[in-house]
Amino acid sequence: MTDVQRDDVDIPTEDGVADACLVRPADGRPRPGVLFYQDAYGPRPHLKSMADRLAAAGYTVLLPNVFYRLGRAPVVDLPEFIDPAADPTIWERLGPMLAGLTSDLVKRDAGAYLRWLADSPLVADGPVALTGYCMGSRLALWTAGAHPDRVAAAAGFHGGGLATDAPDSPHLEAPRITAELYFGHADEDASLPPAQIARFEEALTAAGVRHTCEVYTGAHHGYTQADTPAYHREADERHWAALLDLLKRTF
Repeated sequence: MTDVQRDDVDIPTEDGVADACLVRPADGRPRPGVLFYQDAYGPRPHLKSMADRLAAAGYTVLLPNVFYRLGRAPVVDLPEFIDPAADPTIWERLGPMLAGLTSDLVKRDAGAYLRWLADSPLVADGPVALTGYCMGSRLALWTAGAHPDRVAAAAGFHGGGLATDAPDSPHLEAPRITAELYFGHADEDASLPPAQIARFEEALTAAGVRHTCEVYTGAHHGYTQADTPAYHREADERHWAALLDLLKRTF
C-alpha cells in the first residue's frame, strides 16, 4: 500500500467556499481524481480513513463538505460512534440540512469541485470518477448527469431515494450520463425498496448507460460505515472490491 498525505483545502464556489479534505499518494505525482461524496453525517474520521484507502490504491481523492453553506465541518457535532436510535436528535438536526441541499445546488457545487480537480497539479489530466455513500449516491448521479464530459465512472453504495416520483429524482439523469456506473444496494433498506431498485435499473437500461447494479444480501442502509450500527464487514469488503475494480477499468 502507498503512503498517503492528507491536506485541508478550500474550494471557491458560486455560493462561498467549500472546505474539503484532499488525500493523495505522498510521492506528489499526479494521479487520477476521485470525487468522494459523503453520507449525511459528513466528513469525519471514518470517511477520511476511507479516502485514505482509496488514495493508497493510487488516486487523488477529494472529500468536500457538501453542507459548507452552514459552516465548516463538522457542521453538526456527532459522537465517535453514531447511533440515531440512541440519540433521536441526530436526525432532528440533520434532516433540515439534507432537505436544503437541492439538486440544483449539488450540480452547481459539482462544477466547482470538478474545476478544482482539473486545475490541481496533483490530479492527472482527463475525466474523474465519483463515489458516493447514502445521500452521496444521489449526489453522484446528479453530478454524472450534469457534467458528463468530466465524469468517466460513478459508484454509489447503500443509496436511498434513487428513483422516486420527484421531478429531480436521480434516475431521471440517466439519458445524460455517459459514465460507467456501479451501484451496490442494501437489501434491508427502507429508503430504497425493491420497486425503486427496479425503476432505477430500468431507467439506466433504457438510456443505454453502462452499469452494474447488485443487491447485497443481509446489508442495511449504511453498511460501509464502521462508526455506525449499520456496518456490515462482508458487504463493506464487497463494496471495496467493486469500487476498485470500477476504477481500474476507468483509468
